[in-house]
Amino acid sequence: MSQEITLARPYARAAFGLARDAGALAAWSDALAFAARVAVDPQAQPLLGHPGLAREDAVALLAPEGAQEGFRDFLALLARNSRLALLPEIAGLYEDLRADAEQVVRATVTSATELPVAELDAIRTALARRFGREVQLEVAVDDALIGGAVISAGDVVIDGSLRGKLARLQSALSQ
Repeated sequence: MSQEITLARPYARAAFGLARDAGALAAWSDALAFAARVAVDPQAQPLLGHPGLAREDAVALLAPEGAQEGFRDFLALLARNSRLALLPEIAGLYEDLRADAEQVVRATVTSATELPVAELDAIRTALARRFGREVQLEVAVDDALIGGAVISAGDVVIDGSLRGKLARLQSALSQ
């Protein structure tokens, strides 16, 4: 486990608690995603790491327009503790906590070519049956897979790609 995730975990839990108490899980998701995108922007990184940047300026830069006061206070806490660089990890961990609370499994389907909607629906239905939860799919295309697809949902990875099958065949033949 990386040190960034270890440091980000308590902040993500705190953000989730604040958002849950405010009944604003979706709003905090959007705000954290925005702040994380700004934090990793190559033009913003030197500015955010600059010791002369005032806390209020950091919050103004990272908070989306119309962000709740609680979110602004959260960003100020991160700035005060020099943890603004953790925003991408915090946002990811927050989304995991939110998905768990909402009984949703987030899955990624990476295929060699773009999959038809009907096939994605069939994958979503099969995963929902397997996990007993609603499934949100993220779709990606990677032509290096040659054919087939790789599905990852939490700790479960189903590699049905041609590249994966060839690798398994090569491993079996070399033993």
